[in-house]
Amino acid sequence: MDRVAKLASQKAVVIFSKSSCCMCHAIKRLFYEQGVSPAIYELDEDSRGREMEWALMRLGCNPSVPAVFIGGKFVGSANTIMTLHLNGSLKKLLREAGAIWL
Repeated sequence: MDRVAKLASQKAVVIFSKSSCCMCHAIKRLFYEQGVSPAIYELDEDSRGREMEWALMRLGCNPSVPAVFIGGKFVGSANTIMTLHLNGSLKKLLREAGAIWL
């Protein structure tokens, strides 16, 4: 849990992902298209990935990926991020976290 919290606070946007997950790919693309350069941690390519996956599930992220942190705070998974994007709230969160300026 400490490792997830530490990694999540190191950049304005942090995404915990798996390289084989199609929803993870879609969420990463969404952030790139918004002009955000997120820190991405591929759990299936990390030696401590399974441990981080359990920590994410304890935070309430089910499924465990994609797990998105903005400004060091857990925001949600794919459904939450897409909802925020569609209702216009995502840009505001990104600006407040310093991930985008416009």
